[in-house]
Amino acid sequence: MTLPKIELQETYRSQAQMFANKVKKRFKHLRKRFAEQNIDVFRLYDWDIPEIRAAVDWYAGHLVIAEYKRKQSTPEWLPMMGAAVAEALNVPAENVHLKERFMGAQEGNRYERLDYTDQKIVVSERDFLFYVNLWDYVDTGLFSDHRNTRKLVREQSEGGDFLNLYCYTGSFSCYAAKGGARTTVSVDRSETALRWARENMNLNGIDEAANTLIQADTFDFLKNAKREHRTFDLAVVDPPSFSTSREKTYAFDVSADHPSLLSAVISVMNAGATIFFSTNHQNFELHLDRLEITDAKEITAVTIPEDYVSKKKTIHRCWNITV
Repeated sequence: MTLPKIELQETYRSQAQMFANKVKKRFKHLRKRFAEQNIDVFRLYDWDIPEIRAAVDWYAGHLVIAEYKRKQSTPEWLPMMGAAVAEALNVPAENVHLKERFMGAQEGNRYERLDYTDQKIVVSERDFLFYVNLWDYVDTGLFSDHRNTRKLVREQSEGGDFLNLYCYTGSFSCYAAKGGARTTVSVDRSETALRWARENMNLNGIDEAANTLIQADTFDFLKNAKREHRTFDLAVVDPPSFSTSREKTYAFDVSADHPSLLSAVISVMNAGATIFFSTNHQNFELHLDRLEITDAKEITAVTIPEDYVSKKKTIHRCWNITV
């Protein structure tokens, strides 16, 4: 049943006030402790109130507010929610970025452009700096829900050869390089993402010679790496839930295809190597049958930061796999 317009507007105003109060309270709770850790990017809200289907992220004085779209969504809802939160946190309108997200297989490609400003700001994460673009894409260039996982990578990378598949803008590779990795190899299909990754490396003073960026399909890279007898000691594998090739000739579904992906990764890992495998698929089941591994342990509780803990959904799941 559709509510009359006046009643609908009143419902939205009530939701906006409730939403703003919730976000403001959370901001007061988190801001100081993250400032002490030099962390500029953190989550303030993620569908905590059932009828307010949104996520709110703080980016060094900017707000990214995303609606989880559904058939009942109306065009005026998200701007009303955004205005209320901005007023509660004293954020100017030009620093509010409204996005739409779709659940499940409808989820768009992470690199699909919304605008062409090519504008970036620099944000801090501990002793790292990263470029984020809050204007042009649904995803901003930094997945803050994996900041704990990045710390684990840094702690385990010293002296080893690190592989970062589906590397996006290279934040894991930056952590590995600063952690003392002998080499890092970062692989992604997107030329835009790899340029961005190099910018992040330059921003953090990371040498280009030992830190290679490769534009390739992951499976093609792994096939070539095996043929060339290239091996690695530590890897991060964080694929999209769903993706298709630009030519629509190839499709990847993490639920069905992760065993073949992990098998290919294992084939280029040294004995005793570690693979961090992660997915944000909400109904994922891990299948490791017949894979040549020594151990596999789910570490999701360790990798999800406190600001991403949600009763509604798990932002990602993560496993530590020993070859």
